[in-house]
Amino acid sequence: MCWHILGAGSLGSLWATRLARAGLPVRLILRNEARLAAYHAHGGLVLNEGGQRQTFAIPAQSAASAEPVERLLVACKAYDAERAVASIASRLVDGAEVLLLQNGLGSQDAVAAMIPKARCIFVSSTEGAFCNPPWNVVFAGQGFNWLGDTTQTPPPWLDELSAAGIPHQWTADILDRLWRKLALNCAINPLTVLHACTNGALLRQGEEVRALCDELVQVLNACGRPGAATGLHDEVNRVIQATAANYSSMYQDVAHGRRTEISYLLGYLCAKAVEHGCPAPELNRVRERLTAHLVAKGLPSD
Repeated sequence: MCWHILGAGSLGSLWATRLARAGLPVRLILRNEARLAAYHAHGGLVLNEGGQRQTFAIPAQSAASAEPVERLLVACKAYDAERAVASIASRLVDGAEVLLLQNGLGSQDAVAAMIPKARCIFVSSTEGAFCNPPWNVVFAGQGFNWLGDTTQTPPPWLDELSAAGIPHQWTADILDRLWRKLALNCAINPLTVLHACTNGALLRQGEEVRALCDELVQVLNACGRPGAATGLHDEVNRVIQATAANYSSMYQDVAHGRRTEISYLLGYLCAKAVEHGCPAPELNRVRERLTAHLVAKGLPSD
């Protein structure tokens, strides 16, 4: 069965090139004919891993193609996911498997509601990658991918991920994984933007990081996610140290004048805190500061 990849950004390109390298059938779905022409002019996707560059002439098509889709990896940003899936929803066969690889929470439920006949599988990834320039993906950080859904029955194609060298595990607690990553992103990414720094430089902002973690633990517990709250302080510090030289994805988005996923990170968490009657003054303060920062730079604040 072919892997259709919707979204040829960093993680979409990383998955596509590794699957293609393993000899598996892959198709890129690009948003329009102009994007498709740019891709063809480039000659394929380039994977830079460990300083070694390899080009993969992966077939591509526009969203308007009529080819049926049985397995789809949605690798676009959270704020683009609903629109992107809507553009190809008519191509999904009944029972299609749709992997959702978005940061934060909120977009997954919105997409799943649009395609009730598909099996939506959530993916929580800690792998690091960036595109520089377009169509050239740099594998910047080894990580892991957790997959799961409400049926809790692992699909047979997980062996294909093993063959492609994509580290993964099927898990029954995928929602806890997504909430945990949400909390990690909220504790680290906004502060790297506000302090204009690498992840590692947050070690000098220990008090602020600690205050955010304390509040995140309270909100996660209030939302019925104690598993995602356990040991959060230690994991935030571990991630900061392990990725000390890296710039967060939110920092990179702001630096390149791109829209951030603030609504699916801080926005989602602050709304859930209100819903569950859990005060979150620190999270709201950071969200307000970040919103003002984005507005000052002429970037969307939603």
